[in-house]
Amino acid sequence: MKNNLIFIIFDSCRYDSFVRAKLQNITRIAAPERRYSFASWTLPSHHVYMMGASPHKSPKGVFASEVYKQDFLNWGRRLNIPEISFKAFVPKLSLTAFLQSQGYLTHGLVSLPVLNQATAINNHFNRYQLMKAHNDFEKMLDLLVFEGDKPSFYLLNLGETHYPYCLPGETTDTLPRIHGAHGVFKHLDDLVLNPETGENPSQKEEVFFNTSQLEVLHRKQITNVEYLDRLFQKLFDIVPQNTYFIVTSDHGECFGEEGYFGHGPVMHEKVFEVFFLEGMRP
Repeated sequence: MKNNLIFIIFDSCRYDSFVRAKLQNITRIAAPERRYSFASWTLPSHHVYMMGASPHKSPKGVFASEVYKQDFLNWGRRLNIPEISFKAFVPKLSLTAFLQSQGYLTHGLVSLPVLNQATAINNHFNRYQLMKAHNDFEKMLDLLVFEGDKPSFYLLNLGETHYPYCLPGETTDTLPRIHGAHGVFKHLDDLVLNPETGENPSQKEEVFFNTSQLEVLHRKQITNVEYLDRLFQKLFDIVPQNTYFIVTSDHGECFGEEGYFGHGPVMHEKVFEVFFLEGMRP
């Protein structure tokens, strides 16, 4: 019998945020490893994962081709499908296309607008949905459906660990408004300069975080990992026994290290450092 597959991505969650959290449920799957993302922000990182690649260990003294080969060979073990090779993913290089070819029903439930239904990542999904809020993991759980005669794949993108790190019912009134790529495009008209004066009448002076605020935000990300961990017990109760989990982050985050905050156009180890764990449903 083929395994169901649940691929869960804690958006923007740093490796040290994850390992500093007090966890009771997620680590029943496996102990977390420190790995590295191929990209520093949400959309390209998810694209790489949906090609079938995993966060890497940055190994020395090996050819990249060997790393990719071993990574793709792992899918046979994960899915309980023998003798899967890299060639099975060619030419589309798509995990979802491969899974559909193996009879899987493919589902995507995402929190970040940059992953919305109109983007190219929504390929080879039977169902793909952007949640109404960025912190809807508990509501996602109510949308999980498994059919006995077909294996299922779920991509779950969780926004609780993404700025502003708020949970349902919490407000962000005291925090600056920071747009991601989706928000930047959405508000581009606000950035148009007056052709006569060269000024932007709608632009307000931006206030950056101080050290104490950044420490509070980092602790909040850790707290939100613990919140998500509590919901994993409900998740384990929903999914069938033959379900394989991959739980990771798409990228990390800077909280003031060397003058950096956030991720994206940031070349810093903390932005690429992620946690990774995988295993069967406990």
